[in-house]
Amino acid sequence: MKHTQLYSRTFFFFWSGLFVFLLLVSGMAIAQTEGVDSLTNTPVRKYQQVKNTFESNLIIDDQSVMVPSKNTLEFDILHRFGIINNGYSNFYGLFAPPVIRLGFEYVPINNLQIGFGLCSNNMDLDLNGKYAIVKQSRGAIPVSVTYYGNIVIDTRSSSDFVERGDRLSYFNQLMVARKINSKLSVQTALSLSHFNNVPGYTDAEGVIRNTVMNDQFTWSLMGRYKLTEKMAILVDYDQPLTQNPTNNPHPNVAFGLEITTSSHCFQIIAGNGQYILPQLNAMNNQNDFSKGQYLLGFNMTKLWNF
Repeated sequence: MKHTQLYSRTFFFFWSGLFVFLLLVSGMAIAQTEGVDSLTNTPVRKYQQVKNTFESNLIIDDQSVMVPSKNTLEFDILHRFGIINNGYSNFYGLFAPPVIRLGFEYVPINNLQIGFGLCSNNMDLDLNGKYAIVKQSRGAIPVSVTYYGNIVIDTRSSSDFVERGDRLSYFNQLMVARKINSKLSVQTALSLSHFNNVPGYTDAEGVIRNTVMNDQFTWSLMGRYKLTEKMAILVDYDQPLTQNPTNNPHPNVAFGLEITTSSHCFQIIAGNGQYILPQLNAMNNQNDFSKGQYLLGFNMTKLWNF
């Protein structure tokens, strides 16, 4: 069902536009962490930047604060099997219809990543961007702050939609992370998902009502603990904050084992998030981890530097 109140959509675009603007302005202000050598008139770095807060762009079902170095191209393969509850009939979800996303991201300038991907769920095409606003520095800045956003287009047949805008959904996320020590890193995030078109029904009085809200807020908490130089365990938790009239989504709970090399990252995952795109998990996740409704999956990324 389309959102019939104009002020809500206007509020969304105004809020998200102001959100991005303030983040970029604050990033420009805080980024002035370099001085000038009075003898050579060349920039001098005042503070030592903390590196490798996380080893990957991804923390299971969420983004990390990391943006690769300039001129890096990344290729992603994200795969989720079916839930294990059906047992041997689909070999505990491994033979169930999977959800797969193929994606490419590139870093054209320092701290800015842009990309696109195609997901098998509804043949969703996503256009995304990530900007590292603040980076943790020893003795100066205690945390890293990064913004991530996407636009998702449902590319199924036009017969499934009344208007073109019904295909669109949006995701905005502000992430704050800190590398505690050489082994432990933690991150929290607040996100806003928006869907132009949501399910609805007609009540007994003939009034059309939404079953879920167009705007969905989510709070997230993630962490990584390194077991060895190349292996770590991951934890990812997403808590929906928006209360819907019906069909409230369940929290997304996931655990992972991460194995890295200089140019690859492989994450083996167990969690209850059926979807790969973040706004779909925020809106539609009906799997209850406490009831054993979880699934297996993996994330694989490959980096090239030019």
